[in-house]
Amino acid sequence: MTDPPALLRHLMRRMFDRVTKLDQRNKARAKAERARVKAAEPHRVEYFHQHDDPYSRLAEQVLGLLAERYDVQLVRHEIRASGGENQPELEKLDTWARRDAELIAPHYGLLRPSELAECEHTLASQEALDAGSKRLAELGHYSGAMFYCGGEWYWSVDRLFHLEQRLRDLGACLDPSSPFICPRPDIDVCGIDASMLTLDFYPSLNSPYTSIIYDKTIAMARECGIQLNHKPVLPMIMRGVPATREKGMYIMFDTAREGEHLGVGFGPVMTPIGEPTRQIYSLLPWAREQGRDTHLLSAALDLAFRKGIALHRKSGVKQAVEQAGLDWTEAKQHLGSEGWKDETARHQIEMSEELGLWGVPSYRLQGGVGEEDLCVWGQDRLWLIAAEIRRRGKSAGIVAQ
Repeated sequence: MTDPPALLRHLMRRMFDRVTKLDQRNKARAKAERARVKAAEPHRVEYFHQHDDPYSRLAEQVLGLLAERYDVQLVRHEIRASGGENQPELEKLDTWARRDAELIAPHYGLLRPSELAECEHTLASQEALDAGSKRLAELGHYSGAMFYCGGEWYWSVDRLFHLEQRLRDLGACLDPSSPFICPRPDIDVCGIDASMLTLDFYPSLNSPYTSIIYDKTIAMARECGIQLNHKPVLPMIMRGVPATREKGMYIMFDTAREGEHLGVGFGPVMTPIGEPTRQIYSLLPWAREQGRDTHLLSAALDLAFRKGIALHRKSGVKQAVEQAGLDWTEAKQHLGSEGWKDETARHQIEMSEELGLWGVPSYRLQGGVGEEDLCVWGQDRLWLIAAEIRRRGKSAGIVAQ
């Protein structure tokens, strides 16, 4: 792919700043609330249901509770799958969604999609699907199982707690002492010895989501003693997967919100797409020989996604190297080498063809007598990996003292 020129990188930074800065978000929320009060309207939550989407079938199960616990006007729309550049490889996405929804449902106290009878659902009319899909597009989104409230989007049960917190902050919770409907499970491996297990970790330097979960992944692995295989892959956009402005802006906004929940900063952002990624990756084999490849990628992610440092400049690469505790003079001898390419390509084949995943960060947990591999995609699935590590560790009777 053609690398973006320096000017475009800076323009993208300004664009991302508008959706990642918390003060900008808070101003937008305050403006939306003033408009609602002035119009004497109720708190309004619009939900977009896609009948053949497993995440919609999870979200559908909590609609009643949302309406009961919060003083909101809940409006349901029926939609079709959008497809196109916002949802490339739709067949793969559907296969993964079905598997993922089955995995997370019990942790949220919900029935798995496969446990829900098809007869429970009444197919919407073509007119309803047209209207719902049009409304979704008008509001600037592309996915099913989405909640929309006051200018912000919340995806299925995974982001419902963000919506609940906002409604509570607005005083719309009918009983503030009631628990959240779908709180995010903790990333907890306390007291577990997972040295008999293996975790393959597939991160990417140009991934906003990777940037907020990378250090927590490394810290979790160290805490439980699991064998970690660090397997960076190229960013999706460098592999030819399209990314629209609409999708990119939502991802940036959502990452900032998720980072706030995790206690991890996000922004300002200077995209490391293209040459910055190639330069940092060229140093990873050398850094690994010194046991500091994870330190180097951590430093690069921090500089690109929290400090807005330009890694397309040698000064930025130097800063990443030194922040990782490596020697810049020695690093320059390896900068631009190509040994990383075959290795990264192997990681990509593993992730996409063996695991059936194509996004990052992705994980594969292996080990435990009679246990199948657990493969998951997304920074919001590290808690699931942790839960499975706890289960396998305890079932093996290996709990740290």
